[in-house]
Amino acid sequence: MASNLPAPEGTEIQEPPTAGAWGEWNPTEDSVRPVRGKHRVARQRGGLARSSTVLGVGVIAAVGAGGIATAQDRPQVAISMPSMPDLPDMPDLPTMTQVLDGDFSGGHGSADDTRHTGAQAGIIPQQAGRGADAGEVLRNRILQQAESQQDAAGAKALADAAQAAQTAAAQEAKAEVDAAQKAADDAKAAAEAQAAAEAKAAEEAAAAKAEQERVAKSAGSYSLPTSAYTLTSHYGVAGSMWSSGYHTGLDFAAPTGTPVKAVAAGKITSAGWSGAYGYRIVLELEDGTEVWYCHLSSMSVTSGSVGAGDTIGRVGATGNVTGPHLHLEVRKGGSTVDPLAWLTSKGLNV
Repeated sequence: MASNLPAPEGTEIQEPPTAGAWGEWNPTEDSVRPVRGKHRVARQRGGLARSSTVLGVGVIAAVGAGGIATAQDRPQVAISMPSMPDLPDMPDLPTMTQVLDGDFSGGHGSADDTRHTGAQAGIIPQQAGRGADAGEVLRNRILQQAESQQDAAGAKALADAAQAAQTAAAQEAKAEVDAAQKAADDAKAAAEAQAAAEAKAAEEAAAAKAEQERVAKSAGSYSLPTSAYTLTSHYGVAGSMWSSGYHTGLDFAAPTGTPVKAVAAGKITSAGWSGAYGYRIVLELEDGTEVWYCHLSSMSVTSGSVGAGDTIGRVGATGNVTGPHLHLEVRKGGSTVDPLAWLTSKGLNV
């Protein structure tokens, strides 16, 4: 019966030669080492190969098989074997699947029995771990490769996620910048529109204020209705030329186109053609007095407020006239008064 002990450390195991390569193989007492203790292989947990015992058993079995095959062709030689004590039953050897799975119990006994048996059989931990080292290296290498691939896939996923996040952040930032720019443009346009409206309002207010100042300045002051004139017909002169039988105004003879001015501040209430009066402008003063400007060749102002001395028309010869002149009438409460006396009462030297 061949021993299943591994070769001592440092001893190289030689494969048996084939038949005919060398002489008869005769084991002796020196070549056969008695086996002590139980022949159980220690079971180690957590590795692809737990012990080198299985490897030793396989090697010894192969060597024994080779020797037996060679010895069959040789004459039998008597071998003296030392007496050996009775050995307990050996457990079944593990299958290849059990070896790959790391289960070396062989189907019998517990892991503790296996470790105990290995210790009794003289298998030291260093020897038992040699087979496991190679399996562990292979296993660790496979695990490291799988982890490396997994890490690479995870790193790629993280990089893709980071790139997507960066792209999304850039798009969001661009949208925010565009929105801020649009808001700034809208605010600028609104500010410009408001500034233009305020400027226009200020201009209108300034113009209104200037007009008020001008009217206020002219209020209380009076001006002659025209210049470079000659008085030709006075108020109250009788004649058939007038429908009322007498002259109701004061005539200022002057060349056509001579400026006609407002005698005082007031409001123009009427301007246009008026039959025998020709083109006429009616100026109403603040006290209700009306001043009529008749026979005008043109009218410069036809509505609104005017101040004393403002040009409102030009001397002409429209209507029932014998020559170009300004017919000036002054009316109070619907009745005519002497224009010369009225202008003189206002401090004017007619």
